[in-house]
Amino acid sequence: MQLKVVKADGSEEEYLHTKVVGTVSNALGGIGASDITTAEHLTEVVTYFLYHERTAGLVTSGEIFSIVQAVLTAAGYEEAASVLSDYHYRRKLKRCRTEVISVDVQELADAEMLCKDAESPGRTRWDKSRIVKDLVSKYDVGHQTARAIASMVEEKIFDIGLRQVPASLVKQLVLGDAAAVLRAERQLQTV
Repeated sequence: MQLKVVKADGSEEEYLHTKVVGTVSNALGGIGASDITTAEHLTEVVTYFLYHERTAGLVTSGEIFSIVQAVLTAAGYEEAASVLSDYHYRRKLKRCRTEVISVDVQELADAEMLCKDAESPGRTRWDKSRIVKDLVSKYDVGHQTARAIASMVEEKIFDIGLRQVPASLVKQLVLGDAAAVLRAERQLQTV
């Protein structure tokens, strides 16, 4: 039985052990204890628990997050659990504070749209699942690939630090990252 993860946006995807390895590894790295072997061992505990202690074939991403924190804490990595928690809440806060403005900034006059008040039409809260839905429905990109692209775009948007992001910038980032991911997929198919 393949475990399904219910994401915060309500979508479902297959549980990926490697994604949890990355999360645990990043948490350990946040305290200067980067060790892929330790991350893999701790993730084995998480995966075992999910497959053997759960009766349903569904788990929420929030439940996985809590289990990862519990495993880190039980293994003596309380600081790593704290780093993971801080990262999670900072990302959540960024998602709440970032909005996409329906404007195609081509010249300085277009930039004035970014300065209008929060009640102006054409403003929506950041939601990377919109990118996923568009890539899947309009361009027939696989769901996992679309999520990877959306995550890459989100990371860039948050790294830039803008609170009001022009829709045209989001579109350009999606196109650039989609091209890179699709090119990498083709290269892997030829190997």
